[in-house]
Amino acid sequence: MSTIPRSILSHAKSLPEGGLVSPKEFLHLGSRAAVDQAFSRLTKEGKLLRVGRGIYVTPVSSRFGTRAPAPEKVVQSLAVQSGEVVAPHGANAANALGLTQQVPIREVYLTSGRSRKLSLGRYEVTVKHAPRWMLALGGGQAGTAVRALAWMGPTHVRESLAALRRTLPSTEWQALTAGRAGLPSWMARAIGEAIVEQEIRG
Repeated sequence: MSTIPRSILSHAKSLPEGGLVSPKEFLHLGSRAAVDQAFSRLTKEGKLLRVGRGIYVTPVSSRFGTRAPAPEKVVQSLAVQSGEVVAPHGANAANALGLTQQVPIREVYLTSGRSRKLSLGRYEVTVKHAPRWMLALGGGQAGTAVRALAWMGPTHVRESLAALRRTLPSTEWQALTAGRAGLPSWMARAIGEAIVEQEIRG
């Protein structure tokens, strides 16, 4: 194996599961054409997986053979590399917080960046642009609650908030209530009503 593919593979294998490699990182080793050719060769040989335009990962080897890295790890690496906020879709959030028993079939993530699809072996992961308010409270439970409420919708917001008030740690509940000014009117109103109700009950 010549120097460029060897360097690419050595770097890719040093990364944790789902770590991304891009041709741009190796332009100091040769021309763009030579680097692209090396990536193409490594992909054909099954040593790298092309997950999207200009991004590759190393397959994970186990005693059961090789598999694509876990989608959440690839998405996490994408967030770090691009500086975007990336979080699970509202359906996943609602399931994680116990608001629904439905388990989403498709892997969908929300991002502050552009929408795109990632290909992980037989799986396709959708990374979808989301409005700023949906990601404003970050990846903690308060942010997860916002995405879950958005997915549950206005008709289920009251019972969803009643369940969240019981299950969220008090610091996360406070973060959710403190951030309501940046949320859509229907959600902000429902959170305000839940606070009043809580105060009445003492």
